[in-house]
Amino acid sequence: MSTLDRRTFLRRAAGAGTAAVLGGGTVLGAPPAAAKPRPGGATPPRRVYVLVVDGCRPDEVVSGLMPRLAALRATGTNYPAARSLPVMETIPNHVMMMSGVRPDRSGVPANQVYDRAAGEIRDLDRPTDLRFETLLERLRTTGRTTASVLSKRYLHGIFDGRATHAWDPAPEVPVSGHAPDAATVEALIDLVDAHDPDLVFANLGDVDRFGHSDLTGSTLQAARKVALADTDTQVGRFLDHLTSTGRYADSVLLVLADHSMDWSLPGRIVSLTPVFDADPLLSGRFVLAQNGGADLAYWTGPDAERTAAVARMRALATATDGVLAAHPPEALRLGPEAGDLVLYCRAGWRFTEPQPYDNPIPGNHGHPATEPIPFFVSGGSPLVRRGATSTGAARPVDIAPTVGALFGLPAPTGGSATTVSPTVMGSASDQDSFRARTNAPGRRCAGSGAAETTMSTDCDPDPLGMA
Repeated sequence: MSTLDRRTFLRRAAGAGTAAVLGGGTVLGAPPAAAKPRPGGATPPRRVYVLVVDGCRPDEVVSGLMPRLAALRATGTNYPAARSLPVMETIPNHVMMMSGVRPDRSGVPANQVYDRAAGEIRDLDRPTDLRFETLLERLRTTGRTTASVLSKRYLHGIFDGRATHAWDPAPEVPVSGHAPDAATVEALIDLVDAHDPDLVFANLGDVDRFGHSDLTGSTLQAARKVALADTDTQVGRFLDHLTSTGRYADSVLLVLADHSMDWSLPGRIVSLTPVFDADPLLSGRFVLAQNGGADLAYWTGPDAERTAAVARMRALATATDGVLAAHPPEALRLGPEAGDLVLYCRAGWRFTEPQPYDNPIPGNHGHPATEPIPFFVSGGSPLVRRGATSTGAARPVDIAPTVGALFGLPAPTGGSATTVSPTVMGSASDQDSFRARTNAPGRRCAGSGAAETTMSTDCDPDPLGMA
């Protein structure tokens, strides 16, 4: 695996025409590299780019805010009923995209968990945390090349070593742990020029990071709108580069978010640590891993008391103002890493643990209010169906079988067999060929359509995506 390490950016002085240089020697100021044939002179049947606009809401992809993305969506197939999956956080939904399996198979249920073995709350940011093979490795075994361009440090960590080529995110914004979208797209362009991978998995983090910190999130969303406009500009740069280098004509782009965003006022916080500590059964024998809109509750006392303790946690939590619901992890397909109970807050609220001041950010996700996501398939490939809308409730976990099938791979074992690709297919013969390869009928499912539900919809979208 090659790594594009931290890059030295030489900003273009006014009128100077100074080139920025990549750590590996790629000159950003040089003419764009045209698409190169594969070894043996064969050209690839298609290039696939999975672009994740982290934290974007579907109602934000409009011409007034994001004209390039809105136009790209209009020329492809849109999934307006698309939903993120529990827990509606960055790491688990990116893992679902590339693995095609739910967290009870991957071992990655949330951003933060309580590591019982280590006795600490931590991010799931280690390669060993992900215990299922991803598309990035599976395609490599077929002789194809893959690349990851992930703006967030913890995403780079959990996917480390899986792609043929990977970018080490830099420059990294202090505190936020991510590289700005301008730097990410520069790296994306450089990597495509240098290696022309068959599959690129990219994350753009500015919309999410600006959304978290936007103090006007519940009203004007001033900072958020700046980020949306800039991210759209950066995506436009990448699209223009694909076009100018001849790559766009055979490209399939799957564009989606990992979750959306919800804002809370300063007084709308839920801190369950003091509530649980005040109970004689629970005091000193629990841990809460806070994930913004969701708390993961762990019983640390004797196993013999677990059933009673979990029931007590559920009763106390659901009686607390701002808490929407409590679920056993298995009901959400989260696995043992998610603890003993998953707690959701209501829309317009946030969790803060262990103290009321420990989560000061107004923008959060992880709860059902942040399920709706943008999700569309576009690109220049003749496989893309133009101007279509599907009623299928597409999900991040459907990315892996979709992309895999485009390259002739079967659906991941024990994972999602639902594809959105037949909606992509422009001709009947393409669709018939795709069905024959995947043999995955799936089942129809409508999106919840509700502003707030206590449990995420868990069913397969229409596999054919027929509007």
